[in-house]
Amino acid sequence: MASILPQHDGGARPGDCRHGAHHHDAHHGHPSGHGHGHDHGHDGNPCADGCAAPAPAAAPACCGSACGSAVPLTQTPLAASDIPAGTNAARYRIAAMDCPTEETLIRNKLGGMPGVQALQFNLMQRVLTVHHSLPSLEGVVAAIESLGMKAEPLAVQTPDSTMPSPAEARQPWWPLALAGAAALGAEVAHWAGLAEPWLPALLALVAVALSGLTTYRKGWIALRNGNLNINALMSIAVTGALLIGQWPEAAMVMVLFAIAERIEAASLDRARNAIRGLLAMAPEQATVRQPDGAWEAVAAASVGIGAVVRLRPGERVALDGRVLRGQSALDQAPITGESVPVDKTVGDPLFAGSINQTGELEYSVTAPAADSTLARIIHAVEAAQGSRAPTQRFVDRFARVYTPTVFAAAVLVATVPPLLLGGDWFDWIYKALVLLVIACPCALVISTPVTIVSALAAAARHGILVKGGVYLEQGKSLRWLALDKTGTLTHGRPAQTDHVPLSANAGEARAIAASLAARSDHPVSAAVATAAREAGIAMVEVDAFESLPGMGVKGLVAGRRYWLGNHRLVHDMGLCSDELETRMEALERAGKTLVLLADEGGVLAMFAVADTVKETSRAAIADLHALGVKTLMLSGDNPHTAQAIAAQVGIDEARGNQLPQDKADAIAALADGARARGGVIGMVGDGINDAPALARADIGFAMGAAGTDTAIETADVALMDDDLRRIPAFIRLSRRTAAILAQNIALALGIKVVFLALTLAGMGTMWMAVFADMGASLLVVFNGLRLAGDGARR
Repeated sequence: MASILPQHDGGARPGDCRHGAHHHDAHHGHPSGHGHGHDHGHDGNPCADGCAAPAPAAAPACCGSACGSAVPLTQTPLAASDIPAGTNAARYRIAAMDCPTEETLIRNKLGGMPGVQALQFNLMQRVLTVHHSLPSLEGVVAAIESLGMKAEPLAVQTPDSTMPSPAEARQPWWPLALAGAAALGAEVAHWAGLAEPWLPALLALVAVALSGLTTYRKGWIALRNGNLNINALMSIAVTGALLIGQWPEAAMVMVLFAIAERIEAASLDRARNAIRGLLAMAPEQATVRQPDGAWEAVAAASVGIGAVVRLRPGERVALDGRVLRGQSALDQAPITGESVPVDKTVGDPLFAGSINQTGELEYSVTAPAADSTLARIIHAVEAAQGSRAPTQRFVDRFARVYTPTVFAAAVLVATVPPLLLGGDWFDWIYKALVLLVIACPCALVISTPVTIVSALAAAARHGILVKGGVYLEQGKSLRWLALDKTGTLTHGRPAQTDHVPLSANAGEARAIAASLAARSDHPVSAAVATAAREAGIAMVEVDAFESLPGMGVKGLVAGRRYWLGNHRLVHDMGLCSDELETRMEALERAGKTLVLLADEGGVLAMFAVADTVKETSRAAIADLHALGVKTLMLSGDNPHTAQAIAAQVGIDEARGNQLPQDKADAIAALADGARARGGVIGMVGDGINDAPALARADIGFAMGAAGTDTAIETADVALMDDDLRRIPAFIRLSRRTAAILAQNIALALGIKVVFLALTLAGMGTMWMAVFADMGASLLVVFNGLRLAGDGARR
């Protein structure tokens, strides 16, 4: 089963392993002699102690645990510490388990069984995981079968999303059509009085038999296990209607309920297939080179690490790999959400699910099919279903109180007026039966998981991997966003930004500087040499090359001595002047590192090098400000550089010389103030460093997580590419999700209240109650599914 990430409440915790790597600020000596701190981190060993563990899936379907009051064995995602040592895991696919109704029954049945330690439910994929210490699982299987469900054993590592759709979804419609015709005939015969009284009764019984036997069977199992779910309530209501002679109405109610259940199941499959569709992005076969050099199409699941795969134009990448031969442009939108194809050449990574567009490639496989970047994305989305969002937890608590309350009210309505007020038994029992139909809060319970799952799937398709509904809901309240600089706002590598010629022959001076720089392995020198090559500058021969530690290099060009180095070198040579100092100071205050070319007579040229800002960073910061989010940059660089970068992208506040603990303290201070006002704090890093700050933030964002195992596994929200604009998109998705959740709750409760009032006023009927209940369910399902199509648009 997919590894599920531990969730947290946004605060700092001792031993928090979500961002389990350490951060270091490497202060590299530059030619200028100034310490220039970089925010580069190093891979640690996140969650090495096994703190990540699977979680129960969120309820994706009909009126479930809400209809019963049983307390689940495990209500929250399981951590490794929640599962006793020495237990085994067994997984079962239960085709009939697609609703919290069945989850509650199974929990009640297995929860108290000796040897069963924990239960995990993935209702979206209909998979149950049993953690146990039993010598045999025959008792577990028998207990499940006693509930009218069949348990199909699965391999522990089988991905849930590969499970086929259940046979129930392909049930024939003709029995339901015949039941509908019989129910309609009973109505016509009753109201028109065209036949004997027994005919409506006969037609009604035929309709109930054709459409309601499954409901009765499930209802009886629920009642036998002390659970008031929708099947139990509907069975009681229809039976009561038959007993008081409401034959046509009982038949129509059962038929309408069965039709609505069928439509609801089909609509819920859309949310289920949104995740299964992600897995379908990777082809099942790959063209692999055999030992004799021949190419053969084999199953992708059987291809091992190191195998060589051929990829033709138009084909999808079957497995993660690294290019060995060829170059091409690939559409990585399924993985990173990037709308523009990415050029790939020898040494570049490939992600399963990407589409090759132009040239033919050969690549070496770097991960098996079950552990590809795409597979980890799917596992993370499935895992996120197990983290019940705050709204969903509220709805579950509300529904557990609501259903028994309405059932008790129905009993009182049926008995108190006739006994104490002289009311007509028939009328008040009928009203009580209508209340029973209304009693189960199906629409209310369905609304949250369907909406959350649709939003998670939409985000994944746009390159935003959200690790749980709690973060999806928190995003709407984001008030402050702290950002690391290197690799987040900037490209993370130095580049030449300025060339200032100070001699008559500028071209010759630049060629000499580039030739000296090319002999050095320093990143700043490399930036000068790279810029010259890109400008088409020809290199010259350098003799007697020598490195000057802490200052630069020197060498002979055409028998003449030249120096290439920092401010200190030029100063020690006595070549500084007031005019030169002024020009250097202006560039240094802009956060740039200076490299100067000099000969014995003076300075010939000046070059400025800096870490350049990504174009997407400016747009992202502007979007964040438009959404009311304030920004803070926390950098290990010197304050001048930090302020310069902040000014370029429009950041509200910047702080330099920040050590990892300083960043964490800054987040903690922001969080204290923001949480007091109901706000949320976010932190953006590379996902494998800045661990203390990321842990202190309510939401930790990892940049460029594609291909990085630790980033995908440790961040609360993983941005699969390096595009910071994904964060404003995430916030908009969160706000849209919150709006749809509010709409669904208002719809579900509003319709219930209206029909409850109509019933007590004597104007409600049972078939109207079915329309109200199941109609509201369908409305909230379709409303929630709107997110699957457009939820994460920029």
